[in-house]
Amino acid sequence: MTRKTWRTSSYSQPSNACVEVATSPTAVHIRDTKNRGGGELAFATSAFKSFLVKFANSEHR
Repeated sequence: MTRKTWRTSSYSQPSNACVEVATSPTAVHIRDTKNRGGGELAFATSAFKSFLVKFANSEHR
């Protein structure tokens, strides 16, 4: 099993109200910085890319 390298955005708030992201060849993994041991979400890389494209083109950014 490969160890994940977690990254936090440079735009993160000092109160730890953010998420961390790690990538693997087939998935994007996301976890809460306030509860790193509480589990993670994993999305297929293609699904996460589609989400980012739709979000970038929306009014919610």
